[in-house]
Amino acid sequence: MSQKTLTEDTRSGAEEAQPAASSKRWWILAIVAVAQLMVVLDATIVNIALPSAQKDLGFSDGNRQWIVTAYALAFASLLLLGGRIADLFGRKTAFLVGVVGFAAASALGGAATSFEMLVTARALQGVAGALLAPAALSLLNTTFTDARERARAFSVYGAIAGAGGAVGLLLGGVLTDAFDWRWTLYVNVAIAFVAFAGGWVLLSNHRDAADSKLDMPGTVLVAGGLFSLVYGFSNAETHDWSSPQTWGFLIVGGVLLAAFAWWQNRAAHPLLPLRILLDRNRGASFLTVLITGAGMFGVFLFLTYYLQLNLGFSPTKTGVAFLPMIGALMVMAQVGTTVLVPRLGPKTIIPLGFAIAMVGMAWLTGIGVSSSYATHVLPQLIVIGAGLGMVMPPAMQLATGGVAAEDAGVASATVNAMQQVGGSVGTALLNTLAASAATDYVAGKDASSKLVQAQATIESYTTAFWWSAGFFAAGTLIALALYRRGVPQQDADAAPVVHM
Repeated sequence: MSQKTLTEDTRSGAEEAQPAASSKRWWILAIVAVAQLMVVLDATIVNIALPSAQKDLGFSDGNRQWIVTAYALAFASLLLLGGRIADLFGRKTAFLVGVVGFAAASALGGAATSFEMLVTARALQGVAGALLAPAALSLLNTTFTDARERARAFSVYGAIAGAGGAVGLLLGGVLTDAFDWRWTLYVNVAIAFVAFAGGWVLLSNHRDAADSKLDMPGTVLVAGGLFSLVYGFSNAETHDWSSPQTWGFLIVGGVLLAAFAWWQNRAAHPLLPLRILLDRNRGASFLTVLITGAGMFGVFLFLTYYLQLNLGFSPTKTGVAFLPMIGALMVMAQVGTTVLVPRLGPKTIIPLGFAIAMVGMAWLTGIGVSSSYATHVLPQLIVIGAGLGMVMPPAMQLATGGVAAEDAGVASATVNAMQQVGGSVGTALLNTLAASAATDYVAGKDASSKLVQAQATIESYTTAFWWSAGFFAAGTLIALALYRRGVPQQDADAAPVVHM
């Protein structure tokens, strides 16, 4: 039999198997989406509940940040390890263990009787999330290989990754108002039950990198580097930038990450193979996710303050106020990944999305003490959501596309790490700049005046928004410079095999 006949027979068989597998793929997408939503929304769902938790457990304002930071530290520092574990021991195992661990840690946090117990639970959530998040994303990468189906799947996943923070604010507000702050943690048990049941039934435990070994030196270096980096930026919120607690950890983090890069070029079984980073579109996508994570906090964090403290919105109403942004983001995520990028390429669409988000963020700086939501917030949120919908989902798809199946987990972990580190950098930098702007405004004025105090808070918000707009402007230029021209072509040899 000729080679041509063999090829045609193989293709024919694959086409006949496609309809049978297709419905299962979309159920897998639903389960992965549920798990990803649980991980992403937990970065913000607790924020709205913090005042209630602080009053109940009696911890200080200075300790309040650790409820958020403990999660970020564990999550960011262990992501690459979690991704490699998924490659080595199987994505189903990593996914299910991560789901169970996240549910258990959430239950522990909901039952917390002290500050220490709550912080421990949040850190354990981060550990479980570091195993769950890369396993979930790599499952998409190895399940959807058809270009059109893959684009649809990543439009859903990217929309959740981009809008999950706002969903967390909405759900956190509803649960806090209707029940108790503890339910912002208990709700994960219900979500995890759905994800576990679906994962147990639908997934198989193929191990694409079963012959490799875990790179322990690389693991220690990258975990220590990411921990120090996130910890240093987190300290910038409570310490001055000139404090050794800030710059000291930032330097240590930089040195450890540089040592990690050096070691990866020499290790027999590298934790992060450099071939993953060398593709131009993939490298540009990693930077895109990093910048988006930094800039998005300008919307979620400071606009939450503005809506509650200045416009008097309740936690639930604040969450609802973000829904138009979520809607615009999800619509443009679908259009961007399935229509625009396949026709025009990322070099056109992703810079355009950044530019639209930049315009929306700059427009948002027009808020004032007596502004209304309908005229000074709503249109801007829709514009920002539309822009980010053109950026985040296509970047996530390109960042994980074309990698060999044995590298899918660690490539997915790198995407999550970029988003987490970007968010940490953005939070620390914008908080510091906003506080300085408020202090500078009050200088020389009557600090006891309510009008002066109100205007000072507005000055802090708009400063953060301008800097977020600057992040998106930088993203526009970087994406325009780095992405290759033309429409990305799927490499049949590099495309991952479907394992279900």
